[in-house]
Parts: sequence; structure tokens; C-alpha cells
Amino acid sequence: MEMHAFGTLNYIVLLVYLTAVMLVGVYFAKRQKSADDYFKAGGRIPGWAAGISVFATTLSSITFMSIPAKAYTGDWTFLIGQYVAILILPFVFLYYIPFFRKLNLTSAYEYLEKRFDVKMRLFASISFMLFHIGRIAIITYLTALALIPFVDINPLTIVFLIGVLCIVYTFMGGIEGVIWTDVIQGIMLSLAAILIFTVICFNVDGGVTEIFSMSAEADKYFPKEQFAWSWTEGTIPVLVIGFLFASLQQFTASQDVVQRYIVTDSIEETKKALITNAKLVAFIPVFFFAVGSALYAYYTQNPGLLPDNFNTGGILPFFVISKMPAGVAGLIIAAIFAASQSSISSSLNSISACFTSDIYHRLGGETSPKKTMFVARSVIVAAGVFGVIASTYLIMSNESELWDAFNSLIGLMGGPMTGLFMLGVFVKRANANSALAGVVASVIAILWVRAATDLNFFFYGVIGTLMVVFVGYITAPLFKQNAVEDVNKSLIEQN
Repeated sequence: MEMHAFGTLNYIVLLVYLTAVMLVGVYFAKRQKSADDYFKAGGRIPGWAAGISVFATTLSSITFMSIPAKAYTGDWTFLIGQYVAILILPFVFLYYIPFFRKLNLTSAYEYLEKRFDVKMRLFASISFMLFHIGRIAIITYLTALALIPFVDINPLTIVFLIGVLCIVYTFMGGIEGVIWTDVIQGIMLSLAAILIFTVICFNVDGGVTEIFSMSAEADKYFPKEQFAWSWTEGTIPVLVIGFLFASLQQFTASQDVVQRYIVTDSIEETKKALITNAKLVAFIPVFFFAVGSALYAYYTQNPGLLPDNFNTGGILPFFVISKMPAGVAGLIIAAIFAASQSSISSSLNSISACFTSDIYHRLGGETSPKKTMFVARSVIVAAGVFGVIASTYLIMSNESELWDAFNSLIGLMGGPMTGLFMLGVFVKRANANSALAGVVASVIAILWVRAATDLNFFFYGVIGTLMVVFVGYITAPLFKQNAVEDVNKSLIEQN
């Protein structure tokens, strides 16, 4: 495939963006005087900014590029998942936000020790940290891999720019710096999707009307066969169920999102954050799918513009580099960097919060502000460096299968984590031993299903969550609850 020169102007635009991100971290560094500042922003974040941060955190660069590619080659069925995520928000408003706000925890997994015991806290926290370290490596690697064919930037340079700069501004600015860079990055992502769609509309004969007409004729929206039930394929009913439990995991048991519930100064601002996120989720992803339809119309009208044996997974960066004006292309590539960095920086700060609270302090580490800040920042550097090294190894060896399998396996822990929180909040008779029984049964069930059946992976989270709740409920009478558990449970129920 022809390599397209990135160009001086595009480099300047990308450099301006990266410099702006660094300056945000520098600006907020002076406010980071304690763990409360570093992990909770001292409650200074307005709800709308926290909402944009949640949106940017959950939208990685891979999503930014893969949704248009999926709409280009397939249909819009995955859009259903975005609206399922919105539907669970009233449930989160009613049960989880007041809960986390009143407990005022640094790590969401502190609750699991208060409700059950330290084993459940460590299981959930370590699972989260391992998954997100793997996620950092995978996002960095796949972003570089996607851009390599289209820009004349060394892939190791891409890894460096994404990873090292994330480490630096997350190290300096804490969660406050992360959230405000997320705001910049979330706005860039949204404007980029709208801009790309608008530009393509002007390049398609017949404009926006022809784009949607061609997609309708090709049955690329919600084909009838996608409404059928399937145990193995990602049809619409399966997507609804899968995204329902995936969203529950994200909004009730994942530190990177739950942490946003405690960075505002009131429960009203926290609810405003999720409302802002819901508005963005309802509106912006439509443009990503529309970009895919627009690219389908454009290249159907101009088939000679695509190279032979083209990998359609890179259709978006290919159009941006080959057809967008200089400067604008640099802005779009900066948006792809932004999508990657917003996810990685949130992962880094959340990993640091979990390690500092659940490991260092829990095992008796010094709690002075100076020592806590040193540990918190050291963990960010260590996790980030590991991610960069792993991404570099993957780029140089092209052995992605091992890491994909690792990431997939650790990701299976999301269901048990979600189930633990549901068990603790809604099943009063559950205790530490029944929770442990539920987790063990859940992990065994998921691994067996994954190895022995062709069940669609969207069901893994469903099985993992429900198995913890079911086994935790039915085995609770078999175990005697001790006095400490009674006191802890009473305190949780009062909150």
C-alpha cells in the first residue's frame, strides 16, 4: 500500500495538541498535595466535565476507528449497545451513586472488604489492575498498528508519544489533570466524527441523501436477520443482553468510572455527570456509524481509489490521510491519539488508586501525604512503562495473539466483579464465605464455557455476574457469619 506523507502542517497540528495536553498536566500539578487531591480532585470537578470524562474514558482509539469500519463492511447493529448503556443509568442513579458517595471511598473495592472480607477486595482490585495494565498495552499497540500503513511516523514513535506523554501528564496532574485532558479529548473526538462525516458528504455525488439511500438499499442498518436469537452470533437480542451486563460492570464495578462519582462536590453534580455522558452517548456514536455509511457510499462510487487487497479495518485513517486537507488530517490523527490517551490516562490513575488504597495502605504502608503521593506516582510510572515496553515488544515481534488471549482471559473477571457488588448491595444474607463460593463457581463456569462451547462471548459477563449472585445467595445459610461481618454489614446498610 502506498505510504502517504504526513506533511509538515499535520506534524505541527499534532505537536500543538500534544503540547496542550502536557500543559494541562503541568497546570494541575500544583494542586496535587494529598491523596484526596490526586484521586478525588478535592471534589472540584463540575458535573458536565466529569460526564465528558466518562464518555472519553470509555471510547478508545480502537472504537474510534473500528465503528466506522464495522458500519462500512457490515451494519449498524452495534449501535444498540450504546442505548442499552443509557437505559441502566436510572438503576445506577437509584442504588449505586448515593451508595458510593456516602461511603466516600478512594477505591471502589474498599467496599468489598467492608461488606465481605479482604480476600474479595484483593480479588476485585488485582483483577482490575491486571486487566487495565493489559488494556494499556493493547490500546497503544493497536493504535500504532492501525496508523502504520497510512502515515510516515515510526511505530515506536507513536508508542512513545501515546504512552510516555500519558505517563507524564497523569503523573503530574492526578485525576484532575486526567479529567480536564479528557474534556479536551472528548470534544476533539466528537468534533472529529462530525467533521469527517461532513467532508465525506461533500465528496459523495448526491450528498447526505445518497449516503443514507445507498446504505438502506444495501440493508446496512438493522437487517431483519439480526433480530433473530442466537447463542453463537452477535445478533441484536444477544447484544442487548451482553451490553446490559457490560454496562453494569462499567458503571457499578469498574474503578475508572466509579472514581468519577466522587470527584464532584455533591450527589447532584455526580448525577449531572452521568446525564452529560448519556447525552453524548445518545448523539456522538451515531456519527461514527454514519461515517462508516458515508465511506461505503464514497468508495462504492469511487472503487478505483482503494488499493488492491485493502484491509478495510483501516478505512478511516486511509481516507483521512489520503483525502482530508493538510492540517485537518493532522487534527483528525490528533483525535485518534486523544482517544487512545483518554483511556490510558484514566487506567493509569485508577490503577494507582487501587494499588495505593487496596495494597499499600491495606498492608500497613505509611499514610503520610508525602509518602502516599510518592507511592501513587511511582505506580503510575511503573504501570505506564510496563505498558509501553509491552507495546514495543508487540510492535517489534508482531506476536499479538498471546496478548490478545491474556487480555481476553483477564477481561472475563468483569462478570465476577459485577456479581460481587450486586451480591453485597442486594443480598442481605450473603457473607464472606458465600461470596467466595460465588466467585469460585463463577470463574470455573466462565472458563468452562469459554473452552468447551461456542457460546458468544457476550454471554460471559452474564454468566459471571449471575453465577456469583446465585451461588452467593444459596450457599449463605451454609456459613456462619461472624461478629465483624455483622458490624460491617450493618454499617453498609445504614449508608
